[in-house]
Amino acid sequence: MKVFAERLFGALDRELNEVPLNVHTTEEQYRASILLCKKAMAKLKSYISTYAFEDKQEEMNFFKLIKPQFYSKYIYFINVYNFIMQKPLGGDEIVKEYITYELADLKRFFDHNQAFYQYYRSGSSQMDEIYFTRGGFDVQAELEDFEEDEMYSTSHDYKLSKIIANEKYQDYLNLELQRIILHDEQSQETAIESPLTWTANKTDLVELIYALVALGVFNNGNAEIKTAVSFFQVAFHVELGAYYHKYTDITRRKKDLTSFLDKLKLALLRRIDEKMDEDFTLQQKIKF
Repeated sequence: MKVFAERLFGALDRELNEVPLNVHTTEEQYRASILLCKKAMAKLKSYISTYAFEDKQEEMNFFKLIKPQFYSKYIYFINVYNFIMQKPLGGDEIVKEYITYELADLKRFFDHNQAFYQYYRSGSSQMDEIYFTRGGFDVQAELEDFEEDEMYSTSHDYKLSKIIANEKYQDYLNLELQRIILHDEQSQETAIESPLTWTANKTDLVELIYALVALGVFNNGNAEIKTAVSFFQVAFHVELGAYYHKYTDITRRKKDLTSFLDKLKLALLRRIDEKMDEDFTLQQKIKF
């Protein structure tokens, strides 16, 4: 089951990456992405309908880790597509109001699901058997986020998918808002399109941003992580998604907590050594 799901998800990712090559408008891209996700979800459901989980642990892993990967992408693309289609016409202020309203709506969602959201964010697992095995549906507690197919749903797998999707959608909205703010702060004459795109690992960029903020290099040490992340996303044309999860992954490393910063230091020292060797060779030639 795990191998099938991984291959299916890998194929979905490849197809999603090819979407911009085949369609032209943003609306078409998100519409095509939604259809690809829907197709992959149907294949996953069809496979599971004839599959018998080996034990409860495999069942929990599927409904907590595997199924939400597919469904969260689907929900995210729908959210962004609806945002694009419903975005009001007008200037930056009107769009900013619309984005602010959407962000407030997301905050209400997270507040409404605060207990489970904290459970998910903390990496807890003590309630997994209740949340992520079939047959644990509590009508009173989970009615709004329960799918009707009880053989393919648990009480919380859809809720988890929505949380993951909404986190990513929140990041998307904040990035759009930051773009508008930066546009407002720069005149058309002085605005410069950055020629740089971050092509390294996204976790490495998160490690760098957290280090810079920790050192207090921005705004006399008063800059927030969220602000720095938004700026780097715009400046280097990269989406960091749920960057705080990437930071959590960094803190949980068993060794090399600052692996990217260590690589940076070694790369700089190597370049300095090469420069010194070049200077020394040049001096020797001149002396000769």
